[in-house]
Amino acid sequence: MARLNFKPRQLEPGHVWLAGAGPGDPGCLTLDVLAALGQCDALVYDALVSPGIVAVAEDAELFYAGKRGGQPSMKQDDITALLVRLAREGRRVVRLKGGDPYIFGRGGEEALALARENIPFHVLPGLTSGLSALAATGIPATMRGINKAVILATGHAAGTDDDVDWGAIARTGQPVVIYMGMANLQAITTSLLEGGLAPSTPAAVIVAATTPQERIVVATLATLAEEAAAAGLASPALIVVGGIVAMRAALACGQ
Repeated sequence: MARLNFKPRQLEPGHVWLAGAGPGDPGCLTLDVLAALGQCDALVYDALVSPGIVAVAEDAELFYAGKRGGQPSMKQDDITALLVRLAREGRRVVRLKGGDPYIFGRGGEEALALARENIPFHVLPGLTSGLSALAATGIPATMRGINKAVILATGHAAGTDDDVDWGAIARTGQPVVIYMGMANLQAITTSLLEGGLAPSTPAAVIVAATTPQERIVVATLATLAEEAAAAGLASPALIVVGGIVAMRAALACGQ
């Protein structure tokens, strides 16, 4: 750190830092987040943060605020109220989320609530799982000759009035990385097929990327849901659809 001339900023009493823990491997933590964990005396953390990363905050009181689909979990309003209460008690608070706090992590909601309550806050970016998981499993997020963009989407609301327009996404012809979509995998793949993507489009499910529990199933868009179910894959997972997935076979020697 001395050679980098890295001087972490000080986490002050009454402040909240919204931090990203990356995809899972502690090696993916940024220096800023690592320094913050060493300073905080209150850590509010999510389900996707590994125990090894939580343990870095050895001087902090721990508050679990994890959310998992279909399981009892803390309401978002209660999490926000906890952050406000801890800050007003003069605590040094880190709110730690998997990936990056501003990418499908509700970090923007929490930052807005803190701003409205005049609570000083700061955001520490993290490696978003939607890109780092691809790199870790041999799938380049962008590849010359294959794509000129990549779409990040949530599958949480698939099949509801709040769903994204999968047909519009399909018509772009660009790869899509889908968070929180495992419970709706069949509905999502069907919608992408109905939107015009070819059944042979390469696709994959990546589970627990960068951790010892990492698993990946590569298939086609038409067979992905069936093959993922046969392999017993479950959340936390990312769904990747597009030509970039086919690069994994050519890059396998580098994994």
